[in-house]
Amino acid sequence: MCLVFLAAAVGLVYAGYYFLGGWGVAAAIIVGLPVLFHFYEIYGRRTNDRPWQWFRARMGWGLGVEELARRLNLGAADLRGFQPRYREVLIPKKRGGQRRLLVPDEATKALQRCILRRLLAKLRVHPAAYGFVKGRSSIDNACKHAGQALVLTMDVIDFFSNTRAERIEAHLRRVGWNAEAAALLTRLMTHDGGLPQGAPTSPALSNIVNFTLDHRLARFVERHGGVYTRYADDLAISFPLDYSRKARGALQEAKQALRSKGYRYHKLKKLRIRRQHQRQVVTGLVVNAKANLPRTTRRWLRAVAHRLASGKQATLTPEQLQGWLAYRHAVENRSKAAETPPFEAAKSRAVVMRRKQYDPNRRKTGGTQD
Repeated sequence: MCLVFLAAAVGLVYAGYYFLGGWGVAAAIIVGLPVLFHFYEIYGRRTNDRPWQWFRARMGWGLGVEELARRLNLGAADLRGFQPRYREVLIPKKRGGQRRLLVPDEATKALQRCILRRLLAKLRVHPAAYGFVKGRSSIDNACKHAGQALVLTMDVIDFFSNTRAERIEAHLRRVGWNAEAAALLTRLMTHDGGLPQGAPTSPALSNIVNFTLDHRLARFVERHGGVYTRYADDLAISFPLDYSRKARGALQEAKQALRSKGYRYHKLKKLRIRRQHQRQVVTGLVVNAKANLPRTTRRWLRAVAHRLASGKQATLTPEQLQGWLAYRHAVENRSKAAETPPFEAAKSRAVVMRRKQYDPNRRKTGGTQD
């Protein structure tokens, strides 16, 4: 496709020379080429740099219901007639309120697990996605932002229910299913036009469908020297130096990218920009110097351990305390493994300092907090 646009650019310059001579060439270069490259960038975004897959999806071509039924080891008629069923469950949130879950019945759960294992597990997930991915965790997500000068975090409202069925169906058509099979798969994995929180397929689907969102934000942030990650509905962006203008630009880009996918974000409640003299928290871990549990949590665990050792009643059972201690041990080990050697850290900071432009809005930073 690059060759097609290159040929169009050459043809534009030649047409300008043929009709207007030297002035036509100048006009084609000054006016025509920027417009042509602008449309090329838009086309690349629309097709995800895969024009054939995009064209095939637009035409409704691809694998059919019979092939889908064969891969799931079911009959095509049984698959078409299957009706997913859910029951609503309300569970309390940690900070108050209730979370609504849609739990599938046994037949629906078995079918969705089969879809997850045989179909969804083979689809691409962006490297910046750390939630619900084998081999990645919230600890790994936090370690990516440890020791940064500026950390920006934001939270998506109703992440699963706002991952719309239309996007899921369009993505399934892009990866090779025809219109009927994509519509059937979407019906089997969605409820009321979105992903049901509580279904086995919803976490994996949320990562698969948001590949383009993660790609757009990761490319933008990395181009400006920062780090981007997403853990489910929690987005985190960090920069090695206090880039005020770049942080504002990244925030605006994240807002536009989320709106383009149909998401809304917490504008005041969970939108935070933290510098080194403030407590920087990513997925529940403090990352000012290295990923670590908050100081209040560490003190609480010591108090619980002391009360249990003294034979007194505590807020945790011995088994729950062992789980917390194992988590703390995992955080400490992962933080040590992710630490950059002092020489390499100083070298990378020197490179960034040489490349960065002076920002008059940059603030001085103080000590760290944990």
